[in-house]
Amino acid sequence: MTVLTGKHAVVTGGASGIGAAVVDGLLEAGANVTIMGRNLMALREKADEHDNIFAAQCDVTDEEMVAKAFEQARDAFGPIDVLVNNAGQAVSLPFKKTTLKDFQLMLDVNLTGSFLCIQNCLEGMVSRESGRIINIASTAALKGYAYVSAYTAAKHGLLGLTRALSLEVAAKGVTVNCVCPGFTDTEIARKAVKNIMEKTGRSAKEAQAELSAHNPQKRFVLPSEVADTVLWIADDRSSAINGQAVAVAGGEI
Repeated sequence: MTVLTGKHAVVTGGASGIGAAVVDGLLEAGANVTIMGRNLMALREKADEHDNIFAAQCDVTDEEMVAKAFEQARDAFGPIDVLVNNAGQAVSLPFKKTTLKDFQLMLDVNLTGSFLCIQNCLEGMVSRESGRIINIASTAALKGYAYVSAYTAAKHGLLGLTRALSLEVAAKGVTVNCVCPGFTDTEIARKAVKNIMEKTGRSAKEAQAELSAHNPQKRFVLPSEVADTVLWIADDRSSAINGQAVAVAGGEI
């Protein structure tokens, strides 16, 4: 499959988990890919796997770093055709123990970071009348979960941003969509399992079963399954898919 040959895609949080799976899919589809993240060593290890990857260190909550990283990306591979806002973080706390610092961090990483990245590539997409913005949200953008109120609020905000922006650019050749995975086999899910074990004394198997029970298929979603959905939306043939929240969750939503 080479439907993205010659395209330039940017993936934030692209060194591991869902981001790394998305990068692999984009490369298979023929794209040049810039990966961004805070851990430059991890980015370079991923970039060493393929000639068509450029690594740019970036904290998506830092406006100046984001601008610099996107400038480096354009220097490496030219105008940006596809943006995958994947960088994210989750804090699990009861609401009464959630501090303003915790709440602000969730907004900064999961919402404002996507806003800043979009700002740095949208103008070019509109001028070329071509572009795909794909925000990796969560089923937490579509429903509530206990003990992650700040994360859920941020992901709801990301979906709102997606829906509003999709209307602004609908007639300009650009689409904006959300992909909303359920619990996925990533480091975030593994940390959630560990948190349950520490707080409840349950075994790893029991803790994982509690999380996977949200999915009617009784399993974690695979990163590759999320990546396949991203690739479908990034394809030029998906130009009518706009302003959507595509759940990859085995029927949970």
